[in-house]
Amino acid sequence: MAVKIRLTRMGSKKKPFYRINVADSRAPRDGRFIETVGTYNPLVAENQVTLKEDRILEWLGNGAQPSDTVRNILSKAGVMKKFHDSKYSK
Repeated sequence: MAVKIRLTRMGSKKKPFYRINVADSRAPRDGRFIETVGTYNPLVAENQVTLKEDRILEWLGNGAQPSDTVRNILSKAGVMKKFHDSKYSK
């Protein structure tokens, strides 16, 4: 089973709000998911993001692949650097 960390669109028309979910890659975008690990609100000036870093790092360690947008969000939050450091620090 290929697992992805990707955005799920919530909110009403013209007012998007996203949840960052861990889901099977074959599941629909707004369909079945395994776990919610954060939120993303692009309408706020500073693009409000909340993340469960420990859960995201655990999923990345288990082989989950982030989508391009989620990878950018995680990079700006510093999570991808923590993952890289933990993976290659020996």
